[in-house]
Amino acid sequence: MKIREIRAMRGPNYWSVRREKLIVMVLDLEEMEQLPTDKCPGFLERLKAMFPSMYSHRCSEGCPGGFFMRVEEGTWMGHVIEHIALEIQTMAGMDTGFGRTRGYGEEGVYSVVFSYIEENAGRYAAKAAVDICQALVDGVDYDLEPDLQKMRELREAERLGPSTGSIVEEAASRGIPWIRLNKYSLCQLGYGANQKRIQATVTSETSSIGVELACDKEDTKFLLEQAEIEVPKGDIISRERSLEETCKYIGYPLVIKPIDGNHGRGITVDINSYEEAVTAFHAAKEVSRRVIVEKYIQGEDYRLLVINHNFVAAALRSPAHVIGDGKSTIEELVAEVNKDPRRGYGHEKELTAITINDLTKTIIADAGYTVDSVLPEGEKLVLKDTANLSTGGTAEDVTDIVHPANVSMAERISKIIDLDICGIDIMTTDISKPLSETGGAVLEVNAGPGFRMHLAPTEGLPRNVAAPVVDKLFPQQGDKGRIPIVAITGTNGKTTTSRLMAHIAKMSGYRVGYTTSDGVYIQNRLLMKGDCTGPQSAEFVLKDPTVNFAVLECARGGILRAGLGFSKCDIAIVTNISADHLGLKGIHTIEQLARVKSVVPETVLPDGYAILNADDDLVYEMRKSVNCNIALFSMDEENPRIKALQRKGGITAVYENGFVTLCRGTWKMRIMRAENIPLTYGGRAKFMIQNILPAVIASNVRGIGIEDMKAALSTFLPSASQTPGRLNLFEFNKFRILLDYAHNPAGMRALQRFTDEMEATVKVGVVAGIGDRREEDNNEIGSIAAEMFDEIIIRQDKHLRGRTEEELIAMLREGILSKYPEKKITVIPSEKEAIHHAVEHAVEGALIVLCSDVVPDALELVKGLKEKEQRATNPAS
Repeated sequence: MKIREIRAMRGPNYWSVRREKLIVMVLDLEEMEQLPTDKCPGFLERLKAMFPSMYSHRCSEGCPGGFFMRVEEGTWMGHVIEHIALEIQTMAGMDTGFGRTRGYGEEGVYSVVFSYIEENAGRYAAKAAVDICQALVDGVDYDLEPDLQKMRELREAERLGPSTGSIVEEAASRGIPWIRLNKYSLCQLGYGANQKRIQATVTSETSSIGVELACDKEDTKFLLEQAEIEVPKGDIISRERSLEETCKYIGYPLVIKPIDGNHGRGITVDINSYEEAVTAFHAAKEVSRRVIVEKYIQGEDYRLLVINHNFVAAALRSPAHVIGDGKSTIEELVAEVNKDPRRGYGHEKELTAITINDLTKTIIADAGYTVDSVLPEGEKLVLKDTANLSTGGTAEDVTDIVHPANVSMAERISKIIDLDICGIDIMTTDISKPLSETGGAVLEVNAGPGFRMHLAPTEGLPRNVAAPVVDKLFPQQGDKGRIPIVAITGTNGKTTTSRLMAHIAKMSGYRVGYTTSDGVYIQNRLLMKGDCTGPQSAEFVLKDPTVNFAVLECARGGILRAGLGFSKCDIAIVTNISADHLGLKGIHTIEQLARVKSVVPETVLPDGYAILNADDDLVYEMRKSVNCNIALFSMDEENPRIKALQRKGGITAVYENGFVTLCRGTWKMRIMRAENIPLTYGGRAKFMIQNILPAVIASNVRGIGIEDMKAALSTFLPSASQTPGRLNLFEFNKFRILLDYAHNPAGMRALQRFTDEMEATVKVGVVAGIGDRREEDNNEIGSIAAEMFDEIIIRQDKHLRGRTEEELIAMLREGILSKYPEKKITVIPSEKEAIHHAVEHAVEGALIVLCSDVVPDALELVKGLKEKEQRATNPAS
């Protein structure tokens, strides 16, 4: 078996709109295609022995053990690999269960699709599942544990921490979109100008002064002391000669710790003599130049959590520890504690397994033991210097018993330090009594406190502490942090429609970001060049904090490669569906292509609109799979589909009596006469009218007025600046050059209808075959070119995309000659040389049509020729 490729879906995709996180592995079974499971002796028994828990896989049988039934009946190895990939992820602490395996369109080749929790772990599971399946086929032993541990490590390296993850999950549950901004915990909630950011439990609204204060123990203690809040009596010193006097002033027992320390380094507690204090002082000095000497407060460690200056939760924390039984070594006691099913690797469970690292060994040594020592019965040995859950500590929820005086104090502290989210560490013997009565004190104020102890305490009620964070960031009822998103897909016209929609929104006062096959634009500034119709480009726009309106062109390539770059949009436009890029990525039929494109309208929010081409059967069919409002457009006002929707009071746009007309129900609102819209070239470019119709509907449902639409349509010109590569006409002294991106048979037919209405003494076409099209598609492009042009220059695309230059030229030539055997054909592979040849041999009144794939290069060349002519005509200028 051979893996051809592994792709990770990260948004709505061809395989599932709802399940955004899918691994798609293209697997060639090779000789295994002839060996289904029922033809492989002992396979089922070995599978059951290795994965007894797979009994829960219901598969298509719909009952427990269903998958095993399928294996017994006989199924292909791709299907088995799908289930193995799911099971080993679950065994590694990532419970997931969606999968499907489908033919790729080639014998023995399959798309193995399964869900994942963390992408790199999912990719690893795909490869491991193939190896495991091969071992089962061969009947050889396979050790699963290294794979499971590797996936756990990948999960922990990639996953969001519990605090960040809880906030993101809470936001997502409210329909607030989110984007991870780096490989750590920096995340964006909402889109564009309406976004908020979080990093763990620090938000974009957290005071930087508050964070600095919380990180400065000396300033924090000073401010709290000034506010009459109980803090340990203490002082900060830097020289040993000050130590004795400080100890006498504070009184024993003491705590000595570095002022700049973390993770408990250099801290010594319960100091009861000057000799102990000297030793502790030097230990702290190794970590920090200045040292805190303060009263040692007896009691237990409590964490109070305050969000938006309101107390929300409290926990009693205990550091990782063991209790002796008089028989077991410390190492054995740790192993026994780790058998608790609630303990796992990293953050996979509510408790973390206790590890014995160098710090632990030092603490054990300080207590007079080694890991091989037998701890006396009943003796408690603390193994970590902090009570963090991530180091094996435990937490008990005590929210409901915190005394009101302590609640009030915590809320005051959050305002004194000026932190919107803060964790307050308190030492006291009884949190249900005021600190003034127990002799307790506030030890520390933490910016960015961890939520795990509150989300999943060892004992007591879990608390949804993420909810008040999201409440603070999005205080308005129903605020989801979104901006309007118009997503546009189809075979032809996507880019022009996207640019027009962006222009209309900009003219209406929005700050627009949009993606096209030419690049990404933020407020009309080109910031990324190239084909930017995939998910990364969409995210680029949605991450930009200056943008409050997004127009996103969505092409098939990006959808198949990784899915959409957004989960939901407000408006989706589908221009048309025609044969294009068939035979790639397992998409072999036009119906499959339509399914790819239908992903976009299926993501429209329930109160949004899917704007569909009523003249295209495959596009019109998409209305059945969406869960939103439907609007239709047509070049024929008598289209029965249009009439039917109008009778229901729906929104439509039609080309009627020479007008671009918007209809609500049967009421007509004529926007403009088509011949007065520059984009249509006086009404001759009918396919441009078809691009205008859905943009008009989208503008209307977004509340853009007709006058604003008219102004935008009047100022949107078919030019190299506003519509690069889309009907760009250059007038030279003797001839004209028309540059267009027509790159498939449907696009060529539309261009043909336009050029047929243009007068010219001779029409010369500069065309190319396209490597990622089928042979019949390139033949058809040649055939259409033969109908369009008197002379044809065959050049070559900049990117061959899997074909040879000779193959593509032969395909075009075959198509041309099949239509007109006597057609004049010149082959000049270089686009630059082909254009120069056409210009140098142009006769008076000629029309040269350039069908270009790399629009910027062709535009620059033609502009240069135009400037050269102007300089020759007007030397003085």
